[in-house]
Amino acid sequence: MRQDDGTARAAVTAERRDLADVLAGLTPEQWEAPTLCAGWRVREVVAHITMPFRMSPAGFVWEMARSGGRFNRMADRVARRDGTAMTPGQLTAALRDNAGHPWSPPGGGAHGALSHDVIHGLDVTVGLGLDRRPPPDRVALVLAGMRPRNLAYFGTDLTGVRLHATDVDWSFGEGTPVHGLAQDLLLAVCGRRLPAGRLTGAAASRFA
Repeated sequence: MRQDDGTARAAVTAERRDLADVLAGLTPEQWEAPTLCAGWRVREVVAHITMPFRMSPAGFVWEMARSGGRFNRMADRVARRDGTAMTPGQLTAALRDNAGHPWSPPGGGAHGALSHDVIHGLDVTVGLGLDRRPPPDRVALVLAGMRPRNLAYFGTDLTGVRLHATDVDWSFGEGTPVHGLAQDLLLAVCGRRLPAGRLTGAAASRFA
């Protein structure tokens, strides 16, 4: 394992444990609240985060076949099913008990796993208006791996905009500057609509 992979893997474990601590303190009403993932409550997001830990390879193949080979369709259906069937305690335990699980998305490695967990964790905490902030260096690891193909995947248009983080040394794009915390810029890159006031600059409204 390369040193940078080891750093990312340690960050994955820490992120899962930190998020599990947050989830353990949520009220029943918060578990039913919407997140930044359109159409998903906190329940569905956590079910999605933990799906790779709970689903066997054979189960994955079966669920993909049921969804016509379309991953996004399968992921949405399984998140809704499991998010409804599992209790908040079970969902939280699935995350905490698998903090060190070696799963990573195909071709993504440890950095891909970190991106997955950090982004979806922010979907929950920012969506709920919580003041939890992942350590900036953890978010910086995710941002360092962002490439133009990521923008294409999320359908994000940054034409004429330069994103500039205020808490880490990171910027991206060319054009009118938009400033904000690294975590909020990460969400903007991922196509999330942010609560008003989290970003500043003449083009900040494009992401609200």
